Amino acid sequence: MIEILNRLVSAVEDQLGEDLDVAAFAGRSGTTEYHLRRMFSSLAGMPVSEYVRRRRMTVAAADVVGGEDLLTIAVRYGYGSTEAFGRAFRAVHGAGPAEVRRDGGPLRSQSQLRFRLTVEGSTAMDARIVERPDLRLIGHAARVPLIHEGVNPHIQHHIESLPVTEHERLKQLGSTDPAGLLQVSADLDPDYTEGSELTYLHGVAVAAETPVPEDLDAIEVQAGTWAVFRTAGEHPKALQDGFAATATEWFPANPWRLRPGPSIVSVLERAADFSTATCEIWLPVERD
Repeated sequence: MIEILNRLVSAVEDQLGEDLDVAAFAGRSGTTEYHLRRMFSSLAGMPVSEYVRRRRMTVAAADVVGGEDLLTIAVRYGYGSTEAFGRAFRAVHGAGPAEVRRDGGPLRSQSQLRFRLTVEGSTAMDARIVERPDLRLIGHAARVPLIHEGVNPHIQHHIESLPVTEHERLKQLGSTDPAGLLQVSADLDPDYTEGSELTYLHGVAVAAETPVPEDLDAIEVQAGTWAVFRTAGEHPKALQDGFAATATEWFPANPWRLRPGPSIVSVLERAADFSTATCEIWLPVERD
């Protein structure tokens, strides 16, 4: 995977003035667009599209300072007008082309990425591979923004809005693995962009044929393979560190890739104040 990501970076560099077909690139590289975008975003800290924009504007800045016609520069980097180019330029540099041309800056550079696999200080990954039949996830769902670090207040508010008796009711409804109360993230942006919306469901897993109570939401999950990772410690830090380690350490070293589907967190044990917890992360995977 690391080699594929580095080839993607090279392809971006070779086609700064064109829209790179990420799906076609993934197909030629023997992987999927979904997995490629998720791994790039997780490791680079930004979506492919944002990296392309930053690199375009980094290189274009030299042309702007050099005094070349702005429309010529805009077309060179794939923009149909000076206005569109100017908006992208300002978003990266914090100043428009005219200001930079007059003052010589400010300029913010995006270096060309280079991905490397390192084992220094690596996190031990407690993982297992399991096959599961069709499932139905039932519970209370809400649309919330994706937040990478810290407690997501939107999810926290959603959970706290449920009465204690509802948590107990859900526990009684759960009838299959993943066991216990589940934190389900579905409809995730393939680029894993912070702030993008996802469907969050607080609920349990049941057999696919189980009827859904009228007051509950449901997510249908097709049969497939899952990679399951156990985390323990300070919550939510240990859980978020575990998610990060799957991308930085486990996937690059193992012959599996992400497939579309919900990410599931099963809370196995927790302190009364939820300051610490033992959890399982369930990620849908397929052979690479």
